[in-house]
Amino acid sequence: MVKGNIDSFESMGLVDGPGVRFVVFMQGCPLRCAYCHNPETWADEKKIEMTAEELVKKVLKYKPYFGDDGGVTFSGGEPLRQPKFLLEALKECKKYGINTCLDTSGAGDEYDEILDYVDLVILDVKAIDAEKYKALTGQNIERYNRFLATCQKKKKRLWLRQVIVPGHNDTEADILRLKEYIKNIENVERVELLPYHSMAKEKYKKLGIKYRLENVLDMDKEKCKKLEKLLNN
Repeated sequence: MVKGNIDSFESMGLVDGPGVRFVVFMQGCPLRCAYCHNPETWADEKKIEMTAEELVKKVLKYKPYFGDDGGVTFSGGEPLRQPKFLLEALKECKKYGINTCLDTSGAGDEYDEILDYVDLVILDVKAIDAEKYKALTGQNIERYNRFLATCQKKKKRLWLRQVIVPGHNDTEADILRLKEYIKNIENVERVELLPYHSMAKEKYKKLGIKYRLENVLDMDKEKCKKLEKLLNN
């Protein structure tokens, strides 16, 4: 029986998909994003281990709060890092009529069947340029592109998110390029720009990991709102 390796849970999440969500933060991620605020989820070290049945038993305690829109969101880390467990957990959720959301960067290889059990994909658009993507994440953009292509083939509902970092992607020209890019993607229901913040610096210190954006100021929230308005108009 496959066991999942989980970092933590959030029982009443309100920002990780529609409605009230039970959020499962899974352990392990192949990316090393410069602005990541969950570096403790990178390593594949064992944390909370449980089967899909044990997980969904925990979820069911909160099902009365889900209403018509809520459900379970699998996040991370990168949930596609544990494809066998993720598939079992999604199937188990569907046995009980639980809405499912996958919050992902698309950094996986086994997801074709997984997507059949996902109601909504929240896709983190790290960068649309291959060089910027590599500089930001330490990985190539091809896996992300393949994942998005599969989502398109399966006509999956999409929410797109991008973190806006001063000096990296915070100009109007950057946002207009992103807008043109999104025009070619089908089934996009929402696009959000998230302002970069440096609150995770202390985590990096404790973990002994160099913080790559040490001298970058937090993104101005009002400017980010204006850029989001430009994007969505």
